[in-house]
Amino acid sequence: MILHADLDAFYASVAQRDDPSLRGKPLVVAGSSRRAVVLTASYEARPYGIRSATPLYRARESCPDLIVVQPDFEKYHEASKAVVAILRSHAKVVERMSLDEAFLDVGDTTLQEAEAIARRIKEEVRAATSLTISIGVASGKMVAKIASDDGKPDGLVCVEPGREAEYLASKPVGRLWGIGPKTQARLQRKGIERIEQLASMSDAQAFELFGRWGVEVRDLARGMDSRRVHQDDRMRSISSEQTFERDVADINVLAQTVREQAAELAERLAGRKLRALTVGVKIKLADFAIHGKQTTLAEPADDARIITAAAVFCLKRAFDGKPVRLVGVRVASLVEGATKQTSLFGALST
Repeated sequence: MILHADLDAFYASVAQRDDPSLRGKPLVVAGSSRRAVVLTASYEARPYGIRSATPLYRARESCPDLIVVQPDFEKYHEASKAVVAILRSHAKVVERMSLDEAFLDVGDTTLQEAEAIARRIKEEVRAATSLTISIGVASGKMVAKIASDDGKPDGLVCVEPGREAEYLASKPVGRLWGIGPKTQARLQRKGIERIEQLASMSDAQAFELFGRWGVEVRDLARGMDSRRVHQDDRMRSISSEQTFERDVADINVLAQTVREQAAELAERLAGRKLRALTVGVKIKLADFAIHGKQTTLAEPADDARIITAAAVFCLKRAFDGKPVRLVGVRVASLVEGATKQTSLFGALST
């Protein structure tokens, strides 16, 4: 059996936990820039149509009484660490998807035993962090994920093995993994709106609709999901981004921002005893088009000089003179280990 555990409105819930005056009120966690977007919306804010990634100005228009709280990532990491420790104490394998979300493999148990484990996790998370967590229980990852979403907030939804297709049947096709808004709209134009319609397709029909991926989509619609939970505690990448108050077309201003971001990432790498082999830069233009470039270092590094030089190198390759709305630096291909001394020029590889 597999569990999907997801903390409810995580960032907003932490704010409400630590400031009782915020409880029961529409709240979002977001930055202060006029171009900021909502990171998390409390459940009290969601009836106004406010969700993650909603532009902050639009959220304020939708809810004049909206409270905006600045993010506090130190608190989020502390709470996440406590929750993960609880999850690991109850599972054979834990696959972390983000700070507030994870899959658990609880082994060859019955549905009733898995449900009992889920209830204990919910109780222990509340006792340790004063936060609520929603859990889905199923024989496969996708159905467990959908079940936890259905149970929010503070829910527990269990899907009996063998009844996955029945559970999915009436849900919109957009709930399936891999069916994004564009694909969902395309399917709706063909009169396909519910998952059961995909589940009833033959191999030929599925291939005609999705190509080589069709049979896999059809099987997912039937609740057939063979993907396992994988132990993967390695952080895949770390990034830092900034949205400008007004578009920037000056390469010198962009370069200075990139240097500051690279230095921040180098500090975070060193603090976690990690080194990066890949450095990349992303820029979002005024028309929301996204461009990026990345480079591979000769050897992994956490040295601010090396990461900064690589980031500026990528920026110059990505920037074409058009006004920039957002710029960000990302380090990836992370490895553990102490810092290695290397020369600045020997570290860069194109």
